[in-house]
Amino acid sequence: MATGTEESVTGTHESAEDPQEPTAPREATYTVDELAARAGVTVRTIRFYSTKGLLPPPVIGPRRVGHYGPGHLSRLALIEELQHQGMTLAAIERYLEQLPPDLSAHDLAIHRAVVASWAPEGAEETSRAGLERRAGRALSAEDVRRLAAMGVVAYDEEADRCRVDPGLLRLGLRLLDVPIPHETILAARTVLMEHTRSAAHELSRLFRDQVSGPYREHASEPEHVAAMRSLSAHMQPLVVQALVTAFQRSLKEELREWLTET
Repeated sequence: MATGTEESVTGTHESAEDPQEPTAPREATYTVDELAARAGVTVRTIRFYSTKGLLPPPVIGPRRVGHYGPGHLSRLALIEELQHQGMTLAAIERYLEQLPPDLSAHDLAIHRAVVASWAPEGAEETSRAGLERRAGRALSAEDVRRLAAMGVVAYDEEADRCRVDPGLLRLGLRLLDVPIPHETILAARTVLMEHTRSAAHELSRLFRDQVSGPYREHASEPEHVAAMRSLSAHMQPLVVQALVTAFQRSLKEELREWLTET
């Protein structure tokens, strides 16, 4: 087993480059300690997942140093979400084996969002220090303010208590590093909230009118009420996945048209 010092060096690549060739933007890389901090897990957990085959091995660089990338971070988040859903490690291993091997970090993040969509809602309370431990990074007062504006946290400075939405925290942290104005992020959030609420309303109406009709005739019977609730719970993750997939494809098409025009 590798020791912590063997992997605790800077997270940048060290490779020769051909000065005649243009270089593509490099993906961020992390040491095992940096990956653990960002994922909110221990180094021991990362190594355990690696030995179980749940996490791909790192890229070995100079001096036999392991470099982890965004894909490792997204996969760790997915594993943690599946555990939160109550799945055993054996079940998670089978689940991951069914995923396409070439999924990008972005695709894994979307997959995790779909998995998390049918988790019971609930916020967690912690201190400011606890929030930073979960974030795996120091957070300035401005960072906390922006996370609060995005609906990720609610911070009571006087009591030093943070109410955190676990499902949004990782997304909010990534948005902190996006080089666009904070007001633009909030405007985008408003657009998403308005349109997703509208889509949810229309889909709910469609489900109520077209699918639940037979159940309404026996609305007073407990077994039919239970069947209706079971059907609704079964449909929720399928609808969410369909929405995510449709939106992702529509967004790619819009970006393609915009880039073609510029």
